[in-house]
Amino acid sequence: MRRIFISILFFLTGAAGFAAPVNVVLLGGQSNMAGRGEFSELDKTVKERVNAVADRVYVSSQGREPQKLSWFDAGKRCQTFGPELLIGVTLAENSPEAEFLMVKTALGGTSLHGAWSPDWTAEKAKASEKGEKRQNTKLFQEHMRSIRKNLQALEEAGKSYEIMGMCWMQGEKDSRLELSALHYEENLKRLIAAYRNELGQPDMPFVIGQINCPVRGKNDFPLGPETVRRAMASVAAEVPGTRMVATSTEPSWADFPKKGDQVHYNAEGQRRLGITFAEELMDLNSGRKVP
Repeated sequence: MRRIFISILFFLTGAAGFAAPVNVVLLGGQSNMAGRGEFSELDKTVKERVNAVADRVYVSSQGREPQKLSWFDAGKRCQTFGPELLIGVTLAENSPEAEFLMVKTALGGTSLHGAWSPDWTAEKAKASEKGEKRQNTKLFQEHMRSIRKNLQALEEAGKSYEIMGMCWMQGEKDSRLELSALHYEENLKRLIAAYRNELGQPDMPFVIGQINCPVRGKNDFPLGPETVRRAMASVAAEVPGTRMVATSTEPSWADFPKKGDQVHYNAEGQRRLGITFAEELMDLNSGRKVP
């Protein structure tokens, strides 16, 4: 299996002797990063654009082996996608000769205070996560294992790489609890620093997708969504090398359209989200020539 994994990545980068580095993009978050967009709802031209770049854009999701850019099987004949689809298309079309590898970890209903914390503790997880599975999940650590596995496989295949940065779409869960909402800004700063430190990339670009979920129930923290939104904006303004994909709270969701639940982005919303993530990432990388 290890040889197969390395072979896939070697195929991704082309023939032996191809000197250009693979451009690596990291993706993390909860359900809107996992993706609820329905591939069947995309315009035919978008699907053709995906197919046109799929041979040089791969995605390693949830620790699995890299696969060509496409939808993923969500069961019951449902073909879904997240922002990675149009991130990949936008980046690849902007750099027609470049190779890309996206490494993604995302799990719905998880918080930055708990499952995503680089400084995970059982106490914090129990205070902010629902259910035993999420209370015992350490997503930052899982993502780092997947990143390291992918980077090592590239090295073993004789390929160099450049980390373009990370896209982060998460925070809806933290907005529901006063504890996690009020600590979101410091937790997000700690997360960014942890990725940069672990990867030895002190200036690694980091793009934040701003949440815009409504208060969902009487047990929610009423100020939670706006608290997390402000925290994200503050981090983007204060931490060098970060950007934010700003979203509107206008209930028509005209900027990034949503499903009827008013939380998850539909196919068009995910299409626009992916494009905007990619544009911000490219702008942050403007000083580095993508091969």
